[in-house]
Amino acid sequence: MAVTHRVLVVDDELGMREVMEIVLQNAGYEVHTAVSVEEACRVLEETPCDAVLTDLYMGNDRQAGMRLLSWIQEHAPNTPAIMMTAYGSVDSAIEAVKRGATDYVMKPFKNDEIRIMVERAIAERDLRRENEALRKDKTAQLSAERMISPGFQDVLNIIQRVAKLPSTIAVHGESGVGKELVARTLHDMSDRADRPFVAINCGGIPETLLESELFGHKKGAFTGAIKDKEGLFVIANGGTVFLDEIGEMPLILQAKLLRVLDNHTITPLGGTAEEKVDVRIISATNRNLEKMVEEGRFRNDLFYRLNVIPIDVPPLRERPDDIPLFAEHFVQKHAAKIGRRAPKISPDAMNALRGYSWPGNVRELGNLLERVVVLCGNDCIELSDLPANLQEIRPTASAAGVPVSSTLPPEGVDLESMVADLECALIKQALEKSHYSQKKAAQLLKLTPRSLRYRLKKYGMEAE
Repeated sequence: MAVTHRVLVVDDELGMREVMEIVLQNAGYEVHTAVSVEEACRVLEETPCDAVLTDLYMGNDRQAGMRLLSWIQEHAPNTPAIMMTAYGSVDSAIEAVKRGATDYVMKPFKNDEIRIMVERAIAERDLRRENEALRKDKTAQLSAERMISPGFQDVLNIIQRVAKLPSTIAVHGESGVGKELVARTLHDMSDRADRPFVAINCGGIPETLLESELFGHKKGAFTGAIKDKEGLFVIANGGTVFLDEIGEMPLILQAKLLRVLDNHTITPLGGTAEEKVDVRIISATNRNLEKMVEEGRFRNDLFYRLNVIPIDVPPLRERPDDIPLFAEHFVQKHAAKIGRRAPKISPDAMNALRGYSWPGNVRELGNLLERVVVLCGNDCIELSDLPANLQEIRPTASAAGVPVSSTLPPEGVDLESMVADLECALIKQALEKSHYSQKKAAQLLKLTPRSLRYRLKKYGMEAE
């Protein structure tokens, strides 16, 4: 069960409130509405919100939005507020920012624009909280080491060696393995730790808006661009930009990103003057970029500029000894979130967690345990509290991270089929870990290249 962020929409026009409620609810937010400053203050006192969207003029009160901003600054200073108005001016924009507004938008606006604006405001709020916590903790590196489990130690060793280097870093791994954790740890251990860490999912933003988000735009660059907007590279100046799902970036934007890497400059959409930026770029993907280069879907020159220092994050199934550590961490985290004592995990339940292959990796484990913690009414998570497919898993012994039943069932097993499945799984892991180099995969499997080719042909895996 994912955490739902609350957004308060304050506007005296019923139609605008209804439209905003539909747009934001479709984006997954819990939406509250108010028609006046007084009602908005009552809502915020009773129900803390993660962001506020407020109109500037309400009724005959031309300062209503400004008064609400002042109230938020005094009573809820960590709540980001976005000012909306159909009567925008440079003066009112400056005044709104002085009163604490995180952004400013002119009516009418695009639905995607307001959705991204809210998402970014909440993300920046969360980032400020994280940075504040890190500034208070002068042992951030030791904390990171404690959070990273023994099976992650090889990755941590690489992070410690390269964190202070200016080189670009590419983090490879399946979805959900913790690539953003690696990027944040790199940033926290670098000389840029006191500057912004800005993350963006290149696959989660429409192509038409991604360029504006990254590089910014000038007023009039496109329909709806009613004022200049800074891009994330400018916002992160001096810090780190984490480009997740880099393989989803369109080719035309790949060319602009290459210019950032080569010249350390950006040109806003609709602009002509270049702006200098000093950012370290960390990219991440679960795609095979080398194959995309061969297919012409990813620039060859950009691939080599991003992949100066590659870091491979192993999937959770290859490090089953990490599962208890992550499980305890998630149980404590989610229990604290709902204000209850963290339940223990019974041995049978832990065996089931260890025996599952976790195709969704750490993210899947965290989501499952959040659901279990919320629904479990006891002080101990039992096997019966887990989903049915996990309850069927018997205690397991792990062979290179692939669960294998430790007991022979009464009806017997198809040994040849089981061995074939195991071989296929290990060959697939070796290919992924070696970025589909058959020579390196054969070395990992202690096979000759010829033996590996035989097995690839035998199992119909030649195209992988």
